[in-house]
Amino acid sequence: MTGTAKLLLASGSPRRLQLLAQAGLEPDSLLPTSVDETPLKNELPRSLAKRLARSKADAARAMAARTPEFADAYILAADTVVAVGRRILPKAEFHDQAAECIRLLSGRSHRVYTAVCLLTPKGSVRQRLVESKVRFKRLGRQEIDTYLGSGEWRDKAGGYAIQGLAGTFVVKLVGSYTSVVGLPLYETIAMLDGEGFPVRKGWLGPA
Repeated sequence: MTGTAKLLLASGSPRRLQLLAQAGLEPDSLLPTSVDETPLKNELPRSLAKRLARSKADAARAMAARTPEFADAYILAADTVVAVGRRILPKAEFHDQAAECIRLLSGRSHRVYTAVCLLTPKGSVRQRLVESKVRFKRLGRQEIDTYLGSGEWRDKAGGYAIQGLAGTFVVKLVGSYTSVVGLPLYETIAMLDGEGFPVRKGWLGPA
């Protein structure tokens, strides 16, 4: 693949953009998609993450097809799901939702599933699912109330972001930190590299 390869990120997430920048990559365009993230009946957390990542990638591909310069781009999408057992926690939009999530996570372990989907110019579809286990300390009422008052929980899966204030609650992490943030870098770069995208082109700066 030549250096003209283009990368589109099917997300408007600042966190995923920052993670790609950490790996030396800058998408040529952001294509945030709007897909229904409601779990299907009896859907498992890992299945939900994979389905939503693929749905976001497909939606972004349809958007990109309307722009000739992006017709042959690589499209990268991801979705993160937080779960306690089979129970899928929501992306908290309201104070009560966030409070329920944080109280549930207090003093126990939960799992974070991030699925990555890559659509290539050749029509290939690559997917990876990364599972991480996170344990929170037992939180006191004042800690919970203060955290909820910060508003940082808004639009976060499970009501928290590990790279934010709630990182102080994490006693143990088994798995991928970048996956819990929202994009597992090792797996993402390995997929792009394996499909011919020049992942290290920008490492040495301008030619």
